Amino acid sequence: MNESQDLSFIALISNAHLIVQLIMALLLGLSIVSWTYIFKKLFDVRAARRLTVDFEKTFWAGGNLHQLYQAAGSNRANNGALSRIFEAGMGEFIKGKQAVAANRETFDGGALLDGARRAMRAAFQREMDVLESHLAFLASVGSVSPYIGLLGTVWGIMNAFRGLANVQQATLSAVAPGIAEALIATAIGLFAAIPAVVAYNRFSHDIDRLAIRFESFVEEFSNILQRQSR
Repeated sequence: MNESQDLSFIALISNAHLIVQLIMALLLGLSIVSWTYIFKKLFDVRAARRLTVDFEKTFWAGGNLHQLYQAAGSNRANNGALSRIFEAGMGEFIKGKQAVAANRETFDGGALLDGARRAMRAAFQREMDVLESHLAFLASVGSVSPYIGLLGTVWGIMNAFRGLANVQQATLSAVAPGIAEALIATAIGLFAAIPAVVAYNRFSHDIDRLAIRFESFVEEFSNILQRQSR
């Protein structure tokens, strides 16, 4: 086989049409960014799960809530999402009780509980926004990359068949390099899409499980605060 019919991977990419090369470069860039987010999200979700388990063990060990609140505030940089949710609710509850005592107002346990619950729901939403960051990008890469690769394939095959117009005799060896370089675009598109889809589904499942634990804690902690507000 002569040099013009070199079907190696590097040769097919270097000999591809400029539009096809740009599409390949775009897909490779999307793949690199998606893999960066995949590894980052993997570490973030694992850390969030570990810190959640650690805080649940500490919380349900039956310690003093005020001491736990002070410990959470003093070590905020290393706290997990659940600890920050607890800190928001407990902090609002304490501020409410202090305001009642300072102003000598009528004690309203329901208002204190509602304020603590709203603070925890706001903290919950902030933590979920952080955990769900970059998931939309992975979903977009997983859904769009195959079509971008298909566009490169269609363009490359069109150029391959247009090149046959200048050939006296159409043979497989004449059209094979053009079709092969076009199909690489589809392969790169799938290479970018498949890991992104798998990672998106896995992270969505893990984050949903964490969200359930957070919501359960909010309800259980609200019950504890309700008993203390009587």
